[in-house]
Amino acid sequence: MSKKKIVILTGAGISAESGIQTFRDADGLWEGHDVMEVASPQGWKKNRELVLDFYNQRRAQLHEVEPNAAHFALADLDEHFEVCVITQNVDDLHERSGQKRVLHLHGELLKARSSMDPSIIVDWPKDITTDDKCPKGSQLRPHIVWFGESVPELEKAAAITSMADVMMIVGTSLQVYPAASLSAYVPDGTPIFYVDPRPQLNYELQKAKNLTVIEENATTGVRKVVDIMIETLVKK
Repeated sequence: MSKKKIVILTGAGISAESGIQTFRDADGLWEGHDVMEVASPQGWKKNRELVLDFYNQRRAQLHEVEPNAAHFALADLDEHFEVCVITQNVDDLHERSGQKRVLHLHGELLKARSSMDPSIIVDWPKDITTDDKCPKGSQLRPHIVWFGESVPELEKAAAITSMADVMMIVGTSLQVYPAASLSAYVPDGTPIFYVDPRPQLNYELQKAKNLTVIEENATTGVRKVVDIMIETLVKK
């Protein structure tokens, strides 16, 4: 008998409990910078040093944190189901917790790519400097999807979601599109679990016919959903 397919969409809330700062303040600034200064092609063109420093700081912070109980609980699902994590996060905490299939919608902090040829992507766990070039000689940039850029993995994520037997959404406000629209691709009536201490039902979830909302932080709420899945979906 084939394993049930579980699709998990995660956002900043799951990593925040590991100590990763969101960097975005209540006024919308990122460490005192307008988002367009540090996370847009225009910002990159205007001040590469500023953009590189911003992401170098984020990368340094990532090296200081560890996966939390929510990451490990999700990894437990691999023993029973075919699991794919689709994450809006650019950290590697899912991988470090043992998750086997992770799709990063918005890029990865521990990689860099050519600013000339986006198909050239390299592992890069250290700082990126203005002296670092790709094999073709162009400046390396963070492997991050910036505002105004397309989301290359979106089509793949939609295809994966369309085959879900169950979907879990964790730690995201569901206000950042196109990622927030992924729940619309699950088959009609598919169970959807939404774990967030301050859940916001966007247009797609308002139409969902089999939605369970758990108003808790990821470290406690995810464990509850994982236990429900194992108890109800795994053949005894």
